[in-house]
Amino acid sequence: MVEQFVGSWKMVSSENFDDFLKAMGVGFAIRQIASRTKPSLIVALDQGIICLKMLSSFKTTEVKFKLNQAFDETTADGRNTTNIVTLENGKLVQIQSWDGKETTIEREIVDGKLVTKCKIGNVVAVRTFQREA
Repeated sequence: MVEQFVGSWKMVSSENFDDFLKAMGVGFAIRQIASRTKPSLIVALDQGIICLKMLSSFKTTEVKFKLNQAFDETTADGRNTTNIVTLENGKLVQIQSWDGKETTIEREIVDGKLVTKCKIGNVVAVRTFQREA
């Protein structure tokens, strides 16, 4: 099921991302840069290890993990987080926690596009990626 995510993706839309970052406590300057950046995402799968590589003019990040196994990540905005990713009803669901806070990042394929929903509290951002040829 993870195979459907594998490939190169370019962000085509982003909704409410600044409010999401603000709810996480990200500072104004970084929010401004992050909200204006249209990153590419490369998803790879190698022997059960999933790699998510986010590339942008602001910063490039890469994280490798196995489903259902906790891992640590330093995010693009500098947070040290503990994560776990599961596969639920065709969605990659990532729970990210740090300093007593928690976000949920759901990735799913909808009409051939990779739709990412980022949630913290009652704030939801939606970022949509289109597969690159």
